[in-house]
Amino acid sequence: MRLGALHSPFGILNSSFTTWLSAARPRTLPAALAPVLVGSALAWREHAFKAPAALACLGFALLVQIGANFANDYYDFIKGADTAERVGPRRAVASGLVAPAVMRMAMWLVFALAFAVGLTLLRYGGWPLLVVGVVSIVSGLAYTGGPFPLGYHGLGDVFVFVFFGLVAVTVTFFVQTGHVSIEAWMAGAAIGALATNILLVNNYRDAETDVKAGKRTLVVRFGKSFSRAQFALAHGVALAMMLELAERLALRPMLTVPAGLIAAALAMWQMQRLSRAQTPAELITLLGVAGRYVALYALLLSACLVLG
Repeated sequence: MRLGALHSPFGILNSSFTTWLSAARPRTLPAALAPVLVGSALAWREHAFKAPAALACLGFALLVQIGANFANDYYDFIKGADTAERVGPRRAVASGLVAPAVMRMAMWLVFALAFAVGLTLLRYGGWPLLVVGVVSIVSGLAYTGGPFPLGYHGLGDVFVFVFFGLVAVTVTFFVQTGHVSIEAWMAGAAIGALATNILLVNNYRDAETDVKAGKRTLVVRFGKSFSRAQFALAHGVALAMMLELAERLALRPMLTVPAGLIAAALAMWQMQRLSRAQTPAELITLLGVAGRYVALYALLLSACLVLG
């Protein structure tokens, strides 16, 4: 345990870079990158790509994701969800590497930075984006904090689908084009569905300890068979949206067919791994795979949109 992290008001600086990198949960960050990539590819297709707006969206999305992860680290410890029985990667607060007050300070700092970055987008979309940004930040905080934590009531999946799928893709597209198309909503649904799979694998691994902590995720509420079906459905939605976008936008089959086959093969492989997983270590590995898959899917779809 780092005494500096516990007692100094500058504990954020006292904790090691590795500790904070782990607390940011890099495996989850592709969920912030993917929607910005796809939304920007759609904007590029309309000859409206704006690099500064896209980078601001990326910065905002990454900071909200990291802020939510810090909030999760802090509030899960406060609420007793992170205990010695937990089987996943160690958490910074629960392991004593970062004091609770320091993590709370870091959480607010990251959310404040996200708000500041979000303000730069107002020049592209006006005051409605301020509302979207504030709601996004509040929802990231409310995922595990507040009087009605979303993650503790089985609503975490909805939060991820909406904000890291629908909202992130359509806003990225809107700030560059000035409008929102049906194709942007479809792409948002695809990315959102895959982003929920990252959360699902995490909750699947922690189901037993979540029950004891009163954290009623969808895995806890409906069981692991239901979660495996949800995992498969999310992949099905993503693949269906890729095919529908290819048809609606008349994308080149020489690009979309290989991309679809690669995405489908990797989706089937992940479903098999989830159904056969027996140990926490296997699920920790699958969590990383699910995160990388969101990024790969976004790259494949974006390549089809830009080159097709």
